[in-house]
Amino acid sequence: MDKLTNMKAFTRVVNHGSFSEAARELRLSRSAVSKYVIDLEIELGVQLLNRTTQSAAPTEVGMRYYERCLAILAEIEDAETSLSQFQVEARGLLRVNAPMSFGTMFLGRLIGQFMARHPDLQIQLVLSDQQLDTVQEGFDVTIRLTDSPPPNLVTHEIASAPRIICASPAYLEERGIPQHPRDLRDHAGLHYGYLETGAQWKLTGKDGDHWVPVSWCLCSNNGEVLRDIAVEGRGIALLPSFIVDSCLRDGTLREVLSDYHAPEMSIHAMFPPTRYLPYKLRVFIDFLMKSLSDGFNLPAGAMPEQGRSEHP
Repeated sequence: MDKLTNMKAFTRVVNHGSFSEAARELRLSRSAVSKYVIDLEIELGVQLLNRTTQSAAPTEVGMRYYERCLAILAEIEDAETSLSQFQVEARGLLRVNAPMSFGTMFLGRLIGQFMARHPDLQIQLVLSDQQLDTVQEGFDVTIRLTDSPPPNLVTHEIASAPRIICASPAYLEERGIPQHPRDLRDHAGLHYGYLETGAQWKLTGKDGDHWVPVSWCLCSNNGEVLRDIAVEGRGIALLPSFIVDSCLRDGTLREVLSDYHAPEMSIHAMFPPTRYLPYKLRVFIDFLMKSLSDGFNLPAGAMPEQGRSEHP
């Protein structure tokens, strides 16, 4: 028995003083409304209505129950209204996980703009270069730069991020300019520390794919460090283009092996599978995608974590 349906039928009968009028409002037959009330009386073990052929009036106990039913049904309606607002308005708490560099130098500015549009939304931003578990840590969304999103999460590609091999002019003058991927074996590599492939770079050109073992002199899980040390002339780095664009323009870094490219990576928004995507999450992802639709127009030095991220 659906007690809520029975309660709704009972309150409508009391409101109208008639089974027929209650049935008309509920778009049910008179017999169906009568059955709902009878089922309720049987379950409660009391008589709720005094009936005549033309009308129905609550008994004393029925009036008490009627008042409680009104309160209960009002609470349910309020809860449903509140829930529906969450589906059409950005409200409540949004928990976001992102890499440290991307958060401090880029995502913060975007979230500030997003908050201005959705003042009723609370955002908890957790920045970490560790591979945190989106589900276990309770994040609504995790943002990662990767070329291999995890299969257990729903992913939305926000923007692409091609990578460039580069070094400082001073380094290239001292060590020479590599002409082929195999030449990288004789150079000092600035290596990102989370790549599944180990200390190898995959480069593709007209002559096919090349897996190059990197003789690294520095291994870091932070792209800013790799870029800055490359500028200091300590080695060759493989970095997303938007990280090094300003350095390439001002000449502090130079691109090498431009005829070869590494697998292109993308910024992904990842979240656990769900039947109903919360409105707050949907508008946040849409905002990021629209904001980055023309690529990463970052200020100098602004860049996210780079390298393969195998877990969110």
